[in-house]
Amino acid sequence: MHYGLPSIGYARSVTHPIPVPGSARARLIAAGIAHFQADGYERASVVEMANEAGVTTGSLYHHFGSKLGLYRVIRGEMERRMTERMEGAMAAAGGGRDGVRIALEVSFDAAIRFGVTRILAERPPGEWPDPIAETVEGLIPGNAIAAQCVVAAWRGALLAVANGSSPKAARSGLVWVLAIPA
Repeated sequence: MHYGLPSIGYARSVTHPIPVPGSARARLIAAGIAHFQADGYERASVVEMANEAGVTTGSLYHHFGSKLGLYRVIRGEMERRMTERMEGAMAAAGGGRDGVRIALEVSFDAAIRFGVTRILAERPPGEWPDPIAETVEGLIPGNAIAAQCVVAAWRGALLAVANGSSPKAARSGLVWVLAIPA
């Protein structure tokens, strides 16, 4: 689902247009990213997000239906961006263990740049597909357990950054884990 954020499919972009910069929808998305990143989903406040966006809580509910609706839009778009980067890095690297390592490093760096480390590291509320895990499983065919392990390391490094560790230290830890020989 790509509600209000750039979409790769034409039909989706018509159904869920890119928000106009400065619009209430765009400001709510920006406020949502800031609050979900700082506080996590559970502690993020609808009232605070609406206030930061300069709108009423009714506007948030109008555009997204609920706090969960806003979260789904943001997380879904960020997961799409990460999986595209993973697949592109893997293809550029030519596959194999090095390709997986590079794919995870590239997506880690992107999550830092986008300021969504907590959003991507924390377990989402309710039932939620995991496109990151699915993508990594596709990069490591035939070894779902290895894929689960490297995704856990990737998320652990992101959460370390969200909790105050330096991105350089967290990336170094991730690289160390990914370099362990088979």
